[in-house]
Amino acid sequence: MTALRNILLRREAGILVMIILFCLAVGTQKPQFLTLDSLRIILLLTPLILIGAMGQMLVVVARHVDLSIGSMLGFSAMVTGMMFKFHPEIWWPVGFLVSIGTGALLGLINGLLVTLFRLPAIIVTLGTLNLYRGLTYIVSNAKQIDRQYVPTALKSMSQTSPIFGIPWIIFISFGVALLTYIFVMHTRVGRQIFALGSNPVAAPLRGVAVTRVTLLVFSISGALSGLAGILYAGRWGFVNPSNTGSGFEFQVIAAVVIGGVSINGGVGTVLGTILGVLLLGCVAAALPLLGIPGTTQSAIYGAVILIALLIDRTVRQQGIKSLTRARA
Repeated sequence: MTALRNILLRREAGILVMIILFCLAVGTQKPQFLTLDSLRIILLLTPLILIGAMGQMLVVVARHVDLSIGSMLGFSAMVTGMMFKFHPEIWWPVGFLVSIGTGALLGLINGLLVTLFRLPAIIVTLGTLNLYRGLTYIVSNAKQIDRQYVPTALKSMSQTSPIFGIPWIIFISFGVALLTYIFVMHTRVGRQIFALGSNPVAAPLRGVAVTRVTLLVFSISGALSGLAGILYAGRWGFVNPSNTGSGFEFQVIAAVVIGGVSINGGVGTVLGTILGVLLLGCVAAALPLLGIPGTTQSAIYGAVILIALLIDRTVRQQGIKSLTRARA
Protein backbone atom coordinates (compact mmCIF):
# COMPACT_ATOMS: atom_id res chain seq x y z
CA MET A 1 0.00 0.00 0.00
CA THR A 2 2.83 2.38 0.87
CA ALA A 3 4.60 1.60 -2.41
CA LEU A 4 1.40 2.37 -4.38
CA ARG A 5 0.98 5.64 -2.47
CA ASN A 6 4.55 6.66 -3.27
CA ILE A 7 3.98 5.97 -6.97
CA LEU A 8 0.78 8.03 -7.01
CA LEU A 9 2.54 10.94 -5.30
CA ARG A 10 5.30 11.08 -7.91
CA ARG A 11 5.24 14.04 -10.28
CA GLU A 12 5.16 11.64 -13.26
CA ALA A 13 1.87 10.18 -12.09
CA GLY A 14 0.32 13.64 -12.06
CA ILE A 15 1.49 14.32 -15.62
CA LEU A 16 0.13 10.98 -16.80
CA VAL A 17 -3.25 11.80 -15.23
CA MET A 18 -3.18 15.18 -17.00
CA ILE A 19 -2.55 13.45 -20.34
CA ILE A 20 -5.39 10.98 -19.79
CA LEU A 21 -7.86 13.66 -18.70
CA PHE A 22 -6.91 15.92 -21.60
CA CYS A 23 -7.33 13.13 -24.14
CA LEU A 24 -10.69 12.13 -22.68
CA ALA A 25 -11.88 15.74 -22.66
CA VAL A 26 -10.91 16.24 -26.32
CA GLY A 27 -12.29 12.79 -27.19
CA THR A 28 -15.74 13.70 -25.89
CA GLN A 29 -15.84 16.59 -28.37
CA LYS A 30 -13.95 14.89 -31.20
CA PRO A 31 -14.11 11.06 -30.95
CA GLN A 32 -11.62 10.69 -33.81
CA PHE A 33 -8.95 12.00 -31.42
CA LEU A 34 -9.07 8.65 -29.57
CA THR A 35 -7.94 6.58 -32.53
CA LEU A 36 -4.70 4.98 -33.70
CA ASP A 37 -4.42 7.59 -36.45
CA SER A 38 -4.35 10.35 -33.84
CA LEU A 39 -1.75 8.42 -31.86
CA ARG A 40 0.42 8.25 -34.97
CA ILE A 41 0.05 12.00 -35.47
CA ILE A 42 1.03 12.66 -31.85
CA LEU A 43 4.06 10.41 -32.11
CA LEU A 44 5.18 12.15 -35.32
CA LEU A 45 4.82 15.56 -33.65
CA THR A 46 7.06 14.66 -30.73
CA PRO A 47 10.38 13.05 -31.86
CA LEU A 48 12.32 16.27 -32.49
CA ILE A 49 11.06 17.84 -29.26
CA LEU A 50 11.90 14.66 -27.34
CA ILE A 51 15.47 14.61 -28.66
CA GLY A 52 15.99 18.28 -27.82
CA ALA A 53 14.35 17.82 -24.41
CA MET A 54 16.85 15.15 -23.40
CA GLY A 55 19.72 17.59 -23.88
CA GLN A 56 17.85 20.47 -22.27
CA MET A 57 16.99 18.29 -19.28
CA LEU A 58 20.69 17.72 -18.56
CA VAL A 59 21.43 21.43 -18.86
CA VAL A 60 18.57 22.44 -16.54
CA VAL A 61 19.42 19.71 -14.01
CA ALA A 62 22.94 21.21 -13.90
CA ARG A 63 21.28 24.55 -13.00
CA HIS A 64 21.64 26.22 -16.40
CA VAL A 65 19.40 26.79 -19.41
CA ASP A 66 20.08 26.65 -23.15
CA LEU A 67 18.00 29.08 -25.19
CA SER A 68 20.03 28.56 -28.36
CA ILE A 69 18.96 25.01 -29.20
CA GLY A 70 16.58 26.12 -31.95
CA SER A 71 19.31 28.11 -33.65
CA MET A 72 21.77 25.23 -33.24
CA LEU A 73 19.20 22.94 -34.86
CA GLY A 74 18.78 25.36 -37.75
CA PHE A 75 22.52 25.92 -38.29
CA SER A 76 23.35 22.20 -38.12
CA ALA A 77 20.52 21.36 -40.53
CA MET A 78 21.67 24.09 -42.93
CA VAL A 79 25.32 22.96 -42.91
CA THR A 80 24.25 19.39 -43.56
CA GLY A 81 21.74 20.42 -46.22
CA MET A 82 24.39 22.43 -48.04
CA MET A 83 26.69 19.41 -47.96
CA PHE A 84 23.98 17.30 -49.60
CA LYS A 85 23.29 20.05 -52.15
CA PHE A 86 26.87 20.66 -53.28
CA HIS A 87 28.24 17.15 -52.71
CA PRO A 88 25.41 14.74 -53.54
CA GLU A 89 27.91 11.92 -53.97
CA ILE A 90 28.53 11.79 -50.21
CA TRP A 91 26.91 8.80 -48.50
CA TRP A 92 23.82 10.16 -46.72
CA PRO A 93 24.54 8.68 -43.23
CA VAL A 94 27.63 10.92 -43.11
CA GLY A 95 25.14 13.75 -42.71
CA PHE A 96 24.37 12.53 -39.20
CA LEU A 97 28.02 12.86 -38.20
CA VAL A 98 28.25 16.33 -39.73
CA SER A 99 25.03 17.60 -38.14
CA ILE A 100 25.71 16.11 -34.70
CA GLY A 101 29.33 17.31 -34.78
CA THR A 102 28.29 20.82 -35.80
CA GLY A 103 25.75 20.98 -33.00
CA ALA A 104 28.24 19.65 -30.45
CA LEU A 105 30.75 22.34 -31.45
CA LEU A 106 28.16 25.09 -31.05
CA GLY A 107 27.14 23.66 -27.68
CA LEU A 108 30.77 23.53 -26.58
CA ILE A 109 31.13 27.22 -27.45
CA ASN A 110 28.14 27.94 -25.19
CA GLY A 111 29.76 25.97 -22.39
CA LEU A 112 33.11 27.72 -22.81
CA LEU A 113 31.49 31.14 -22.64
CA VAL A 114 29.63 30.13 -19.47
CA THR A 115 32.64 28.59 -17.71
CA LEU A 116 35.55 30.78 -18.86
CA PHE A 117 33.82 34.12 -18.37
CA ARG A 118 31.50 32.99 -15.54
CA LEU A 119 28.49 34.40 -17.34
CA PRO A 120 24.87 33.37 -16.70
CA ALA A 121 23.86 30.68 -19.18
CA ILE A 122 20.57 32.40 -19.92
CA ILE A 123 22.42 35.53 -21.11
CA VAL A 124 25.05 33.59 -23.06
CA THR A 125 22.56 31.41 -24.90
CA LEU A 126 20.24 34.36 -25.53
CA GLY A 127 23.16 35.92 -27.37
CA THR A 128 24.17 32.78 -29.24
CA LEU A 129 20.53 32.19 -30.18
CA ASN A 130 20.78 35.28 -32.37
CA LEU A 131 24.42 34.69 -33.31
CA TYR A 132 23.85 31.16 -34.62
CA ARG A 133 20.69 32.24 -36.43
CA GLY A 134 22.65 35.01 -38.11
CA LEU A 135 25.39 32.57 -39.09
CA THR A 136 22.73 30.36 -40.66
CA TYR A 137 21.76 33.24 -42.92
CA ILE A 138 25.39 33.98 -43.74
CA VAL A 139 26.50 30.45 -44.67
CA SER A 140 23.35 29.85 -46.72
CA ASN A 141 23.32 33.28 -48.34
CA ALA A 142 19.71 33.41 -47.07
CA LYS A 143 18.72 30.63 -49.48
CA GLN A 144 16.60 27.60 -48.66
CA ILE A 145 17.71 24.01 -49.17
CA ASP A 146 14.90 22.57 -51.28
CA ARG A 147 13.38 19.12 -51.15
CA GLN A 148 15.25 17.69 -54.13
CA TYR A 149 18.56 18.11 -52.33
CA VAL A 150 17.53 16.11 -49.24
CA PRO A 151 18.36 12.39 -49.74
CA THR A 152 15.33 10.18 -50.29
CA ALA A 153 16.57 7.68 -47.70
CA LEU A 154 16.66 10.44 -45.09
CA LYS A 155 13.13 11.56 -45.91
CA SER A 156 11.85 8.00 -45.71
CA MET A 157 13.00 7.76 -42.08
CA SER A 158 10.02 9.94 -41.15
CA GLN A 159 7.58 7.83 -43.13
CA THR A 160 8.05 4.16 -42.35
CA SER A 161 10.30 1.30 -41.25
CA PRO A 162 10.23 -2.52 -41.45
CA ILE A 163 9.01 -2.63 -37.83
CA PHE A 164 5.20 -2.40 -38.04
CA GLY A 165 5.62 0.55 -40.38
CA ILE A 166 6.56 2.81 -37.45
CA PRO A 167 8.82 5.59 -38.78
CA TRP A 168 12.49 5.32 -37.84
CA ILE A 169 12.44 8.84 -36.43
CA ILE A 170 10.23 7.64 -33.56
CA PHE A 171 12.59 4.77 -32.71
CA ILE A 172 15.56 7.16 -32.82
CA SER A 173 13.95 9.63 -30.42
CA PHE A 174 13.01 6.99 -27.85
CA GLY A 175 16.45 5.42 -28.31
CA VAL A 176 17.97 8.77 -27.34
CA ALA A 177 15.70 8.88 -24.29
CA LEU A 178 16.79 5.36 -23.28
CA LEU A 179 20.47 6.22 -23.63
CA THR A 180 19.91 9.39 -21.59
CA TYR A 181 18.26 7.34 -18.84
CA ILE A 182 21.19 4.92 -18.74
CA PHE A 183 23.63 7.83 -18.70
CA VAL A 184 22.05 9.73 -15.80
CA MET A 185 21.14 6.70 -13.71
CA HIS A 186 24.05 4.34 -14.23
CA THR A 187 27.16 6.44 -14.79
CA ARG A 188 29.31 8.46 -12.41
CA VAL A 189 29.19 11.54 -14.62
CA GLY A 190 25.41 11.35 -14.78
CA ARG A 191 25.21 11.45 -10.99
CA GLN A 192 27.68 14.33 -10.92
CA ILE A 193 25.32 16.41 -13.08
CA PHE A 194 22.63 16.07 -10.41
CA ALA A 195 25.17 16.82 -7.66
CA LEU A 196 26.25 19.98 -9.47
CA GLY A 197 22.68 21.17 -9.88
CA SER A 198 21.73 20.34 -6.30
CA ASN A 199 24.56 22.34 -4.75
CA PRO A 200 27.11 24.05 -7.01
CA VAL A 201 29.13 25.21 -4.00
CA ALA A 202 29.48 21.77 -2.41
CA ALA A 203 29.85 19.90 -5.70
CA PRO A 204 33.63 20.53 -6.06
CA LEU A 205 34.13 19.26 -2.50
CA ARG A 206 32.49 16.00 -3.57
CA GLY A 207 34.97 15.58 -6.40
CA VAL A 208 32.78 17.00 -9.16
CA ALA A 209 34.80 18.64 -11.96
CA VAL A 210 32.41 21.56 -12.39
CA THR A 211 33.94 22.98 -15.57
CA ARG A 212 34.16 19.61 -17.30
CA VAL A 213 30.59 18.64 -16.38
CA THR A 214 29.26 22.02 -17.52
CA LEU A 215 31.05 21.74 -20.86
CA LEU A 216 29.69 18.21 -21.23
CA VAL A 217 26.03 19.09 -20.69
CA PHE A 218 26.17 22.00 -23.13
CA SER A 219 28.00 19.86 -25.71
CA ILE A 220 25.38 17.11 -25.37
CA SER A 221 22.61 19.67 -25.75
CA GLY A 222 24.27 20.93 -28.93
CA ALA A 223 24.87 17.43 -30.29
CA LEU A 224 21.24 16.44 -29.78
CA SER A 225 20.13 19.70 -31.38
CA GLY A 226 22.29 18.71 -34.35
CA LEU A 227 20.65 15.30 -34.46
CA ALA A 228 17.25 16.97 -34.37
CA GLY A 229 18.46 19.24 -37.19
CA ILE A 230 19.16 16.50 -39.72
CA LEU A 231 15.97 14.70 -38.73
CA TYR A 232 14.09 17.95 -39.26
CA ALA A 233 15.45 18.09 -42.81
CA GLY A 234 14.22 14.55 -43.38
CA ARG A 235 10.87 15.13 -41.66
CA TRP A 236 9.91 18.26 -43.61
CA GLY A 237 12.10 17.87 -46.68
CA PHE A 238 13.65 21.34 -46.63
CA VAL A 239 15.85 23.66 -44.55
CA ASN A 240 14.90 27.33 -44.40
CA PRO A 241 17.32 29.78 -42.75
CA SER A 242 14.52 31.83 -41.17
CA ASN A 243 12.15 29.29 -39.67
CA THR A 244 14.04 25.99 -39.26
CA GLY A 245 14.21 25.54 -35.50
CA SER A 246 12.50 28.85 -34.79
CA GLY A 247 10.59 28.57 -31.50
CA PHE A 248 12.02 25.10 -30.89
CA GLU A 249 13.61 26.25 -27.63
CA PHE A 250 10.25 27.21 -26.14
CA GLN A 251 8.68 23.87 -27.00
CA VAL A 252 11.59 22.00 -25.45
CA ILE A 253 11.76 24.14 -22.31
CA ALA A 254 8.00 23.76 -21.88
CA ALA A 255 8.30 19.98 -22.13
CA VAL A 256 11.16 19.88 -19.63
CA VAL A 257 9.46 22.11 -17.07
CA ILE A 258 6.13 20.30 -17.44
CA GLY A 259 8.03 17.03 -16.98
CA GLY A 260 9.07 18.06 -13.48
CA VAL A 261 12.66 19.17 -14.09
CA SER A 262 13.28 21.89 -11.50
CA ILE A 263 14.58 25.21 -12.79
CA ASN A 264 16.60 25.35 -9.57
CA GLY A 265 18.59 22.33 -10.71
CA GLY A 266 19.28 18.91 -9.26
CA VAL A 267 15.80 17.45 -9.89
CA GLY A 268 14.41 15.78 -12.99
CA THR A 269 13.72 12.43 -14.63
CA VAL A 270 13.77 11.09 -18.16
CA LEU A 271 10.30 9.59 -17.71
CA GLY A 272 8.85 12.89 -16.58
CA THR A 273 10.40 14.67 -19.56
CA ILE A 274 8.98 12.06 -21.95
CA LEU A 275 5.51 12.57 -20.46
CA GLY A 276 5.93 16.34 -20.75
CA VAL A 277 6.74 15.94 -24.44
CA LEU A 278 3.74 13.66 -24.99
CA LEU A 279 1.43 16.17 -23.29
CA LEU A 280 2.63 18.89 -25.66
CA GLY A 281 2.14 16.49 -28.56
CA CYS A 282 -1.44 15.85 -27.48
CA VAL A 283 -2.10 19.59 -27.27
CA ALA A 284 -0.58 20.21 -30.71
CA ALA A 285 -2.61 17.39 -32.26
CA ALA A 286 -5.85 18.52 -30.60
CA LEU A 287 -5.73 22.17 -31.71
CA PRO A 288 -6.66 21.57 -35.38
CA LEU A 289 -9.45 19.18 -34.42
CA LEU A 290 -10.94 21.73 -32.03
CA GLY A 291 -10.71 24.47 -34.61
CA ILE A 292 -8.25 26.49 -32.54
CA PRO A 293 -5.80 28.53 -34.67
CA GLY A 294 -2.21 27.31 -34.61
CA THR A 295 -1.10 30.84 -33.75
CA THR A 296 -2.44 30.31 -30.23
CA GLN A 297 -0.07 27.38 -29.67
CA SER A 298 2.68 29.63 -28.30
CA ALA A 299 0.22 31.22 -25.87
CA ILE A 300 -0.88 27.79 -24.69
CA TYR A 301 2.74 26.69 -24.21
CA GLY A 302 3.43 29.86 -22.22
CA ALA A 303 0.42 29.25 -19.97
CA VAL A 304 1.44 25.62 -19.46
CA ILE A 305 4.99 26.70 -18.49
CA LEU A 306 3.62 29.12 -15.89
CA ILE A 307 1.31 26.47 -14.47
CA ALA A 308 4.18 23.97 -14.32
CA LEU A 309 6.39 26.52 -12.53
CA LEU A 310 3.66 27.14 -9.95
CA ILE A 311 3.28 23.39 -9.43
CA ASP A 312 7.06 23.02 -9.08
CA ARG A 313 7.20 25.79 -6.52
CA THR A 314 4.31 24.29 -4.54
CA VAL A 315 5.89 20.83 -4.56
CA ARG A 316 9.23 22.23 -3.36
CA GLN A 317 7.57 24.20 -0.56
CA GLN A 318 5.62 21.15 0.57
CA GLY A 319 8.84 19.13 0.53
CA ILE A 320 10.58 21.72 2.70
CA LYS A 321 7.66 21.77 5.15
CA SER A 322 7.62 17.97 5.35
CA LEU A 323 11.37 17.89 5.97
CA THR A 324 11.05 20.55 8.66
CA ARG A 325 8.28 18.61 10.43
CA ALA A 326 10.29 15.39 10.24
CA ARG A 327 13.32 17.05 11.85
CA ALA A 328 11.13 18.60 14.55
